[in-house]
Amino acid sequence: MRPRTSEEALVRLKEGNARFTAGVPINNQASREVLTHLAASQKPFAIILGCSDSRVPPELVFDQGFGDLFVIRLAGNVVAPGVFGSIQYATMNLGAKLLVVLGHDDCGAVKATLASMHHKQKHPERIQQLVGMIKPALRRIDRRRSASRQLREAVEANVLWSMKQVAHTPEARRAFRAKRPGLIVGAVYELATGHVRWLETHRYDYQTDGAKQR
Repeated sequence: MRPRTSEEALVRLKEGNARFTAGVPINNQASREVLTHLAASQKPFAIILGCSDSRVPPELVFDQGFGDLFVIRLAGNVVAPGVFGSIQYATMNLGAKLLVVLGHDDCGAVKATLASMHHKQKHPERIQQLVGMIKPALRRIDRRRSASRQLREAVEANVLWSMKQVAHTPEARRAFRAKRPGLIVGAVYELATGHVRWLETHRYDYQTDGAKQR
């Protein structure tokens, strides 16, 4: 049964990740009947804005089936211009109620940004453009801390930055309000364990005209 609310959608993702980390997934294939049904329409219950990293496939990480997730993947889970249109389409046309911004530890895009900021490292032009999109998120990272702690904090800060950008756009507010209150949640995937760490204190919901952080 499709989740009826954003909270139910979040619970389903958490349960799926628990199955994934336990090694007991239930959605690793689709029957011909399912594929035929999905060919006619799609009704994903959640949107995942994640990184392009090959080690973090959202459908597997959350043990969800064909047609369950509307997935947007860019290096560093950045909010590039086309992302807004994809989110708006998924909420207004497909009825998705939940947006998860999914970062991951040891993110190469975040590492490149830290190297650019703290060590003046130059990257190829297109990568440098990506770095420029992440830099605003990392301005408060304390370079006196260990490299591993800097990276952990930077990955989380980048997730929160992407959440904030989406939450405060008029397009996103209208898109979520057009159906019913929606939810934006941040999370970080741990490469070594498969566990998704939820940033529970940073949520945005659209119960009023403005985004509220709780």
